[in-house]
Amino acid sequence: MPPVDPSRRALLKGRMRHESVIRPPWSIPERAFTQLCTRCGECVSACETQVIVAGDGGFPEVDFKLGECTFCQTCVEVCPEPIFDVRSQASPWSHVATISQSCLGFQGVYCKSCGEVCEIVAIRFTFNSMHVPEPEVDTDACNGCGACVQLCPVQAVEMKCDTASKVTVNAS
Repeated sequence: MPPVDPSRRALLKGRMRHESVIRPPWSIPERAFTQLCTRCGECVSACETQVIVAGDGGFPEVDFKLGECTFCQTCVEVCPEPIFDVRSQASPWSHVATISQSCLGFQGVYCKSCGEVCEIVAIRFTFNSMHVPEPEVDTDACNGCGACVQLCPVQAVEMKCDTASKVTVNAS
């Protein structure tokens, strides 16, 4: 099967800009990933939390709206192709949680749901007697599991690439 160029695919579908997707953890850089992945679906079927889905063109991608990644490495183990590199990468990916201004805390509404599910306590809250707690993400501590994304009642939490504090894994 010939390699797929995601930017060309986006253009042909009428999207002028290719949207960055999150590949499964420990994926090799995007260009090599789309050249080597056969879209067999083994990683999609094996994902214990069902967050790996068949995305655009059938390529696996992570959808944190469905849950979190536990970094179980099952996707790596079942994949018949060399699209994962666990050994040389310090972290599974370079994605961390980001919280937009639509967050309830920033709107003056008490909510700490993202922080309550963060097992590694990467989301902390600033307290002040004058306003409700506001979240802050410690990007150095965040492992990018995505547990905070699904539970946000206003979809204010997203996973974005943070090359400043993490090893770059998915080059788009």
